[in-house]
Amino acid sequence: MARHEFQTEVHRLLDIIIHSLYSHREIFLRELVSNASDALDKLRFLVLTDEAYKGVPFTPRIDIRFDEEGRSYLQVEDTGIGMNEQDLIENLGTIAKSGTSEFLSRLTGDAKKDATLIGQFGVGFYSAFMVADRVEVLTRKAGEEKAFLWVSDGKGEYEILPAERAGHGTTVKLYLNEQGKEFASRWRIEEIVRRYSNHIQFPIYLHYTEEKEGTRTEVEKQLNAAVALWRRPKGEISEQEYKDFYKTLTHDEEDPLFWLHFKAEGTLEYTVLLYVPSSAPFDMFSPHYRAGVKLYVKRVFITEDDKELLPTYLRFVRGVIDSEDLPLNVSREMLQEHRILATIRNAAVKRFLQECKRIAEEDPATYERFIREYNKPLKEGLYLDHQHRDVLIELVRFKSTKVEGYTSLAAYKERMKPDQKAVYYIAGGDEGLLRNAPILEAYKRRDIEVLIMDDEIDELLAPVIGSYQGVPLKAVHTRDAAEELGESEEEKRRREEKKDVLEKMKAVLKDRVKDVVASSRLSDVPAAAVLDERDLSPQMQAILKAMGQADLPETKPVLEVNLDHPVIERIRAAEGQELEDMVLLVYDQAVLTAGLKPEDGPEFARRIVRMLERA
Repeated sequence: MARHEFQTEVHRLLDIIIHSLYSHREIFLRELVSNASDALDKLRFLVLTDEAYKGVPFTPRIDIRFDEEGRSYLQVEDTGIGMNEQDLIENLGTIAKSGTSEFLSRLTGDAKKDATLIGQFGVGFYSAFMVADRVEVLTRKAGEEKAFLWVSDGKGEYEILPAERAGHGTTVKLYLNEQGKEFASRWRIEEIVRRYSNHIQFPIYLHYTEEKEGTRTEVEKQLNAAVALWRRPKGEISEQEYKDFYKTLTHDEEDPLFWLHFKAEGTLEYTVLLYVPSSAPFDMFSPHYRAGVKLYVKRVFITEDDKELLPTYLRFVRGVIDSEDLPLNVSREMLQEHRILATIRNAAVKRFLQECKRIAEEDPATYERFIREYNKPLKEGLYLDHQHRDVLIELVRFKSTKVEGYTSLAAYKERMKPDQKAVYYIAGGDEGLLRNAPILEAYKRRDIEVLIMDDEIDELLAPVIGSYQGVPLKAVHTRDAAEELGESEEEKRRREEKKDVLEKMKAVLKDRVKDVVASSRLSDVPAAAVLDERDLSPQMQAILKAMGQADLPETKPVLEVNLDHPVIERIRAAEGQELEDMVLLVYDQAVLTAGLKPEDGPEFARRIVRMLERA
C-alpha cells in the first residue's frame, strides 16, 4: 500500500471543482470518455509503429456500466494503453504539466466563466469529483504484468495499491454522491454520450438489464456512430454536430466562432477541419503555447502538440488534419521536413485565410468579433508570412480617427480625399494618447483620416506593408508627412514674418534637436517633436532594445513650432533666464507628448517652479 498527498495545486483545484466549478455536471462523462478514447488512440499508434507493442492485442472499445438499483456507482472502462504506478502518480497526482498555477490565477469567481478554463489546462479527469465521493482507477499498462488501483476521495490524499486486471486498459469507477445519482440512468447516459461523444471513432457500449416477457436480460448497446466526424461528408453533418465535436475536441464550453471543413482528393488525399474559438486561448501570446490541431494518419492519431502543423500566427486555431499519405511511423523530426505535410499545411493555411476573407465580406459582425480576438496574430502573419501576404493585408484591421471599431486598408483607401497622397498613420502604445496627439490637429482640420496603430507590432508592420495598392503609408510624426499637407500663401507669409523666434529657440536648444522649424500643422499647442523619415520612433527603439540591440544611434527630434501660439509670442519678447526656461519647457512638453522623457527630470521640475513664481 502506498499513500500519497496530492500536489498542493491539485488539492486547491479539487476543492474548486467539488464546489461546482462546472456549469453542467454532466461534463464529467464527456471528459472520462474522451480520456478513454485518447488511451485507445495511443495504443493503436504503438501497435502499428513500435516493435515492442506488435504482439499486444488491440480490440478497441469503451464500456459504461452503472448500478441500476441503488444508483451507487458508474464506471467507464477502456482497452487502451493503461498506466503503471509511475504513470498514475504523474497523471493523477500532479498537474504541474497542465499549467495549473496559470489556471488558478485566471479564476474569476464566476462558475460559468471559470468552467471554460478547465479543458484548456487538461485537468478534466478531476471533474469526476463533482459527482463522486470516491473514485477508483483500476489500470494495467499494455505490455506489463502488474496492475494497480488508484483510490481517492479528493480531499488531499490518494492511495496506490497492487491489484489484478485480466488485460491492459483502465477502469474508472465513480461512487456517486447525491448530486451524481441522476447519472446512474440508462437514458441520461445515452443522452450525454450521443450529445458529446457520438463522433468518437471507437465503439462505446452501455451495459444494462432489460425486462422482456418477465425475464431480465443483460443488454450491451452501442451508443455512438463510431465514425470520425471530420471524415463524413459536410452535407451530412449538422451545425449542432460541428459545435458538439468542437466542444469535445477542445473542452471549451463556448461554441466556436466559425469553422472550415474540406477534403482534398487527387495527388494527395487529406481532410482538414479547423475551428476558431470564440475567445482567444489563454496562452496565445506565450512562447510555450499549446498547439491546437491534432494530426491523424488514416484515422490513426499521431500527435496533438506539434507546432509545425500550422504557422505560429495561427496558433489559436483548433481542429484536425487527417492524411492518407503520411507514413504511420512519422516522427516529430520528420514532420518538420516532410514534403507531404508542407503541402497540406500550405493548402490549409490558404483555405483558412480565404474563409476568413469570405466571412469578412459576408458576415461583418462575426468578423468584427474575430478581429477583436485575433487581430494581433494576423498582423504577425503579415509580418512573417510573405507567401500569403496579399490576402493577409486584406484581413488585418486598424483603428481610425474616422470610424468606430476597426477599418481595413481597402475601406480607408475608398474614403481618401481626391488629392491625398498617402495612407497616414500614428503609432504608439496608448490609444488615448495617440488620438489626442497635437500632431493630428492639422489632419482633423483638413478632414483627413489617420489610422491609429496602438498594437506593439504595428511599429514593425507599417514599414513591411510599405504601400497599399500603390499608395504609400506615412507616419504623421515625420517631416515628410508634414510637407505633404502644404500651406496657403498667406500662412507662408505670416510664418516668414515671425521666423526670427526660431533662431532664438535654436540657440537655447543647441544640440538637443536636429532642427527648429515653423509648423503648418499645429493650432492648440506651441510645439511638437517630430522625426525625420529615416529616424527610429521611441516605440521602435524600445522594441529593438528589447530584442537585444543596445547600440542604437541617438535620435534627435525636429521641433515644429506653432508661430501663432501665445506662448511662442511670449518667447519672442523674452530674454535671459526667462527665455531659456520658456524654450526648454516648450521643448520638454513636446518631448513628453511624443512619448519621450525629458533629459533632466529634476531640472525640468525646478524650471516649472521658476515659471510659476514668475506668474
